[in-house]
Amino acid sequence: MTATREKTPQEIELIERARRLVPQLKARAAQAEREFKVPVETIADMQEMGLFRALQPKAYGGYEIDLRAFFEIQMTLAEGCMSTAWVYGVLGVHPWQLARYPLEAQKDVWGEDSSTLMSSTYMPVAKVTPVEGGYRISGRWGFSSGSEHCSWCLLGGIIPPEGDQPAEHGTFLLPRSDYRIEHNWDVLGLRGTGSHDIVVEDAFVPAYRVQRTNNWTVEATPGRLVNTNPIYAIPFAQIFARAVSTSAMGALQGAIDEFRSNAAQHIGKHGAKTAEDPGAQNAVADATITLDMLKLVLERNYGQLMELAQANKYPDVETRLLYRFQSSYVTNICAEKVNELLRCMAASGLYSSNPVARIFRDLHQARGHIANNYMAYGRSYGAVLLGLPNPDPFV
Repeated sequence: MTATREKTPQEIELIERARRLVPQLKARAAQAEREFKVPVETIADMQEMGLFRALQPKAYGGYEIDLRAFFEIQMTLAEGCMSTAWVYGVLGVHPWQLARYPLEAQKDVWGEDSSTLMSSTYMPVAKVTPVEGGYRISGRWGFSSGSEHCSWCLLGGIIPPEGDQPAEHGTFLLPRSDYRIEHNWDVLGLRGTGSHDIVVEDAFVPAYRVQRTNNWTVEATPGRLVNTNPIYAIPFAQIFARAVSTSAMGALQGAIDEFRSNAAQHIGKHGAKTAEDPGAQNAVADATITLDMLKLVLERNYGQLMELAQANKYPDVETRLLYRFQSSYVTNICAEKVNELLRCMAASGLYSSNPVARIFRDLHQARGHIANNYMAYGRSYGAVLLGLPNPDPFV
């Protein structure tokens, strides 16, 4: 069992900055839903606070903090607005990924402005044609969260077999001039994430701006020769999967806080006090201990991943699948607990303006992300436990 880690002063300060932003995020949550994007003012606030630099290499003004602190920042933001925290998690992970690219790619993005943001959509839909010096790609990708705030995009596609290299998932890095955003994000929850489609029509991507996404070797991640912090040696799937589930934990905390505040003073039309309702008492206690357990699992998992990275070791397949399953399970269990909190608020909880109702919608939207399909990843983990081959090529 990994011992409890002491945060660095830099990590404590970044988390505190996120905490100070929570009241503003609550005040802007309705605006984010209405405008289908995180408000420009919020992005500016997070930029000014240095939050997007959490995992960025120090060579470009970043902090290279521990992943556990990064996810605590994300959870904290989610207490105010899950859409904002979702966008932060996704956009905040991209500097970590770019740090593994060749230095030329890092210079392309950050050379003139180290605060430049990147969006992504990793679904492998690119039509990829190898050409001299790189690839030409075309395609349409869905669900690019925060894309309107970004001037680069990381796009998924299958790199064709090359020599002794098999076909495998690749991430293609493109500037805004090579793609367009199709504004089609009109959904139940996480409306503020602005997860629109990305369209590319026959763009050239030089080879140095293409990464074999799940290849852990230094040859495939040459940026690690310069950016030597062990955080950059953790497998990609273990990082990005948590980026799209951890905001659910902060959202659950936000729902618990709202529920406690409401229950302490709410008296129904027939005179019943919510605080005296045994169902309400059980629901808030159950949600609270569930969140505590989820946080402990995240802390333990990343402690062990860091120990392996520091030793230059790759986690075995059972560990990788277990951690992916646990990550995917988060949104499901958080949604279930908020279901109970909302039920205990009775008819008064059903107004769209109710913060718990918004969190309910956001969590159910989050469950739909492919990385949060806990049943699929549970089957993969179970198959390996029973002696069958790993059926998940992304882990």
